[in-house]
Amino acid sequence: MAIVKVERLKKVFGGGELAVTALEDIDFSVEAGELMALLGPSGSGKSTLLLCISLILEPTAGVIAMNGREVYHDGRTGIDGRRFRRENIGFVFQAQNLIPFLTATDNIALAVTLNGARDTAAQKRARELLDYLEVGHRADALPALLSGGEQQRVAIGRALANEPPLVLVDEPTSALDAERGMKVMALLKRVAKERRSAVIVVTHNGRMIAGFDSVYRLRDGRLANDAKA
Repeated sequence: MAIVKVERLKKVFGGGELAVTALEDIDFSVEAGELMALLGPSGSGKSTLLLCISLILEPTAGVIAMNGREVYHDGRTGIDGRRFRRENIGFVFQAQNLIPFLTATDNIALAVTLNGARDTAAQKRARELLDYLEVGHRADALPALLSGGEQQRVAIGRALANEPPLVLVDEPTSALDAERGMKVMALLKRVAKERRSAVIVVTHNGRMIAGFDSVYRLRDGRLANDAKA
C-alpha cells in the first residue's frame, strides 16, 4: 500500500478573472522506503504541492490518501489537520526554521514533546537522532554556531522526531555547496531505506538526484508526460 496517494489534485488561487491555477490534475503515489524527486523551475508549483499534501494549504479539488485513509476528498474529511501533520508528516523547510535560542537537541526534542512525550524521553530521542545523523557532537550547540550542513541535519532530525511515515523536503540543498548538498541527499536516501519512510524531495537541481527511486517533473502546475523515471 502506498504511504501517500494523490489523485487529480488541483489548486487554484483567487477567483473569476483573477483566478490562477497553480496545480492541475496531479496524480502520483509514493511507497514506504521510496525516495521521490520533484523537479521543476521556480514557480512551477513544487512547494505548493508539498503544502497541499500536508494540508497546510487546502487544495481546491482532488483526493489525498495516507496509508489508505482519505484525508482530503474534494474538501476536508473532518480530520484535525495539526494532529494529522504531527503524527504522519515530517517537514524539512527550505529555510531550516530552527529556533535560535534552543540547542540542536532541544530543537528536535520540542517536536517530540509537542506530540505528548515526556521531556526525558524527548531528550533521549533527540540525541539518538543526532547520533544517527552524525552530528551528535554538536548536540549542545545553538543553530548560529552550526554550519549550513549541520543545521540541515538538525532540521532533518526534527522532521524524523515522531517517526512519520511521510517526509516532505523543500529544496534541502539550495543554501549548500555541491559537496555538502550531495551529502544531504545521500542522507535522505539513507533515511528512506533504513527507516522505511516515503520521502519526497523538491529540488530544481537535477544533478542532485542520482539514485532516486522516482523522478517527477512539474511544468506550469502539471506533471509532464515523462514525469516518472
